[in-house]
Parts: sequence; C-alpha cells; structure tokens
Amino acid sequence: MARAKRSGLGKGLDSLIPMGMELEDIQRPAQKKNVQMSAGSESAAPSDSENERPQTFLKISQIEPNREQPRKQFDEESLAELAESIKQYGVLQPLLVQKREDYYEIIAGERRWRAAKLAKVKEVPVIIKEYTPQEIMEISLIENIQREDLNPIEEASAYQRLIDEFHLKHEEIAVRVSKSRTAITNSMRLLKLDKRVQLMLVEGEISGGHARTLLSLEDKEIQYKVAERIIEHKLSVRETEKLVKSLLNPKNPKKTEEADSGQDFIYKNIESKIREILGTKVNINRKDANRGRIEIEYYSMEELERLMDLFGSMK
Repeated sequence: MARAKRSGLGKGLDSLIPMGMELEDIQRPAQKKNVQMSAGSESAAPSDSENERPQTFLKISQIEPNREQPRKQFDEESLAELAESIKQYGVLQPLLVQKREDYYEIIAGERRWRAAKLAKVKEVPVIIKEYTPQEIMEISLIENIQREDLNPIEEASAYQRLIDEFHLKHEEIAVRVSKSRTAITNSMRLLKLDKRVQLMLVEGEISGGHARTLLSLEDKEIQYKVAERIIEHKLSVRETEKLVKSLLNPKNPKKTEEADSGQDFIYKNIESKIREILGTKVNINRKDANRGRIEIEYYSMEELERLMDLFGSMK
C-alpha cells in the first residue's frame, strides 16, 4: 500500500525516507547486518560510517519516542495484537531514528517500538538518518495518515503546526500528504469547534459528520449543547443537520417536528442562562416568533427583595 502512495508524497519527500523503507508495520523481514556494535553493549553506538548503512540494530532502551509526533493516542488492544505478532515473528520492519546526544529519537515507527517493549524485545532493527524539524514533522504526519492512525483533531492540529512553525500553505501541505487542498482546509476547520466538542470527537462520542455539521453554529456554547443532545438522543448526522438548520433559521421555522424541537432548544438555552444570572426559576412563554412573556418566580419577600437589588445593580 505504501509503495503505491510513494509517488504522491510530495516534492522532495522521497529523499527523506531511505530507499526500501516503507511506512508499514510488516513487510519483508529485517536481516541483521555485520555491524561493529555488539548487541550486549548498552553504550555502543554506530559510527559515522555506519550512519551510511541502510540498517543496523539498537537496544530498545537506547530509543525514545519523538515528543512532537502528531499522534498522541495509541489503541492498547491493537498494540497488544502487534506485540503478540512480534513475539512470534520479531520486528519485521526497521524503525526510522535520528541520533540525539545520548539516545536515538524515533522519526517513524513508534507503534512498533511500543509493541516491541510490550513483547519484551531487547533490540530492534533501525535506519539512522539526520532530518530537519520540518522533515521530522512531515514524515511523522505522513506515516500516521497512511495508516489512518490519527484522530481528526490530531490530524488537524498537525496541519496547523506545519502552517504555524514552517509557514506552509494549504496547497503545499496537500501535495505532501497526497490530499486535496479542500480536504486540508475542511480538516483544519475542526479546530474551530468548542474544546469540549473536540474531545467528544476524539473519544468517538460523535462522528466527523456530526462535528462538521456543528461548525455551522458560531456560538461555541450552542455547539456544545447540540453535541450533548446528539449523544443523549443518539441523533444521526441527518437528524443533526435538520436540528442545526432549524437553529440557524429561527425566524422562519418550518412546521415540522424538527423545527419545533430546534426552537424549544433555543428558548430552553435562554431560560437556562437567565436562571443562572438571577438564581431562581425562569419560564419563557412564546406568543409568536417575535413576542412572548418571561416569568420569574420567587418564594419569599426576601427573595423578591434580592431580585429587586439585583435588577437595580444592572442599571
């Protein structure tokens, strides 16, 4: 799969990944090279000449993950399955690493590294190469996108980093990751969602279709309230689209159950906000689209005086 995609990785990106290195967990088996470093030497490190070799082996304790890699979450069940495979067949595809002061940093292959640790593997095959920060970011992003390992918010955040830190344009990112410019733009729009809604998307409580529909709502509090309703009532994307449409057109609601439901949602939200301000029960009784009556309840003279003082302070 990765070989077929290689031609679309973007200008100059072929040179970032050593010849024969594909971004897949299992391909052809890695063969040990006759390197100067012994497997039992903790401090042994490849020499400059060994950096030119396509592959070598490192103790797993010498390797650390890239703290800046786009992917933040790893499926534990998937890792356990890969670990079982590694116990039986070994790590069949080398990790891509870069030498740091006293350790080697993973550029591509963190999932394999994590699974190898679970499998109690002592050493793993690696390819050592030097990269710029931008190249590291691009390789990590492409590796995860090819395997669809990033959740939508991780992917959008990675694109945003390429723009903020390396000043890439949407078109340039699109070329590098073999996607359309529109796909990049739509992905990054998810970052405009309320943070709580973004978390719902990351945790799988709502789908990408739900999330994109909520982007039509500019008020982030309403985004969150609608997202809660999606989860509570198990709304489909189609039902969510109807609800959002009714919220966006409150003055001319269609005489449908969905539109009435949308109007109820708006007024319930307003009631809730007034109730938080006044600290007492509030009811809004609508007469038509533009008129109505607000009822504020009190339960004692002291409560009424408190409300009067509160209204007075709002002048």
